[in-house]
Amino acid sequence: MQAISGKILIVDDDPIQRRLLQEAVVKFGYRFKTAENGAEAVRIMTGPEASEIDLIILDMVMPELDGLGVLQRLRGDRIATPVIVQTAHGGIDTVVSVMNAGAQDFAVKPVAPERLNVSIRNLLKTSALEDEITRFRKQASGTLTFADIITHSPAMERVINLGKRAAASNIPILIEGESGVGKEMIASAIQGSSDRKSKPLVTVNCGAIPENLVESILFGHEKGAFTGAVDKHVGKFQEAHGGTLFLDEVGELPQEVQVKLLRAIQEGEIDPIGARRPVKVDFRLISATNRRLIDQVKDGAFREDLYYRLNVFPIWIPPLRDRREDIPALTRHFLARFAAEERKPQVAGVSSETFDMLQAYHWPGNIRQLENAVFRAVVLCDGAELTVHDFPQVAAAVDQPPALSAAPAGLPGETRAPDPAAVASPPVTARPLDPAPQPPAPRSGFEQAAPFGFMRNLDPEGHVRKLADIEEELIRAAINHYSGRMTEVARRLGIGRSTLYRKLKEYGLEEGGEENAA
Repeated sequence: MQAISGKILIVDDDPIQRRLLQEAVVKFGYRFKTAENGAEAVRIMTGPEASEIDLIILDMVMPELDGLGVLQRLRGDRIATPVIVQTAHGGIDTVVSVMNAGAQDFAVKPVAPERLNVSIRNLLKTSALEDEITRFRKQASGTLTFADIITHSPAMERVINLGKRAAASNIPILIEGESGVGKEMIASAIQGSSDRKSKPLVTVNCGAIPENLVESILFGHEKGAFTGAVDKHVGKFQEAHGGTLFLDEVGELPQEVQVKLLRAIQEGEIDPIGARRPVKVDFRLISATNRRLIDQVKDGAFREDLYYRLNVFPIWIPPLRDRREDIPALTRHFLARFAAEERKPQVAGVSSETFDMLQAYHWPGNIRQLENAVFRAVVLCDGAELTVHDFPQVAAAVDQPPALSAAPAGLPGETRAPDPAAVASPPVTARPLDPAPQPPAPRSGFEQAAPFGFMRNLDPEGHVRKLADIEEELIRAAINHYSGRMTEVARRLGIGRSTLYRKLKEYGLEEGGEENAA
């Protein structure tokens, strides 16, 4: 897998210089885009491609619009992408002019590759740290927007587009996704992009509150309402008055509290414990869960009427393994923060081999796990950049993926290159096709479940499976993978929704899929 690292815009009217810079940038482990003149550079940086550009290498002397003119245009449009200016003439007046215009570094042609690499690495690190600081400040002040979310993934673009639409109204939102995917960040961006920005964003982790205190914490209580209530307590709903209430892990709420939550949504008022009359509250509700609420409804653990009140505008955030394009940018941002916190300014980059490894890992703990892994790597790192050796646990998992380690080698119906490590080490399991299987193997290789992400081509007798059986298995897997969201299932399978529902009926899969069809 090719690592998707930072992207650098090379602006130079000399094709030979562009080619030399391209080769240097690729050698350093970055991607590139080129512009033949200043006008083209301005067009790129003011268009949709600008979000992909992390740094600009800008020639000073160009026809029509020169480097100084490009800088003035970009900074005038508040585009803060770091810029390295290079020119054949390094007079002091020129240096002063470009630095005053907003350039971060200056180099005289021909610039040494090592000098250019250090400059790129340091500027990307500084830019990432500045972005992190800005993001923390905005999140604390309730002004974080979707422009502050780090992503280059098409899957996340869909999430952001939905979030922007939801932010324009007061519609109740249900954010679903695995733990650590960034549900609270999306909630903050919705708040900061709405007309309630700068108002309170009150976050409640429903799974972390003791059951006997949930009602008091959410709705508040009057003095003397129960034993130990020595003072009046204002609940989270009242704290969020005028702003947004974010209920994380909403599926953990007890049944009796679910009833009061339903009334608060329907009537816009709450009943603090011990209060004589209801209290009117104006709040925007965003809920989140890492479990499928519809399954909890079926099990009787969550009220169906409340589920439909919360699930008015569902947003599903894909796991990190489904948006690996985001891993390099997230890694650089975490690196910048932890290098500053740990007082390790010399750690300024990540090797391309490390990016390859990080993108090959499956990240069950998602962004939160990546953040902790980078933190540990920064502490371990003794060099100028993070290497594979600074991620020992990830490296071990990538060398022997957990999903495949339990599966016997050479599963029938699968084609896989031999593992050199497995060849060199003593065998620990019998081969599935061994004519004399060793006990206590309970099942043959044909009967064992295929690893996650694989699909068998052969049946238990060793014959090619029927197309209908494979199609049914693939539809089942897609429904499970996309949590029953039929529009997404149909899109990923490349068929229309009507075709999907017809096939569900043919294979007897209708039950359990219709609830999430919307």
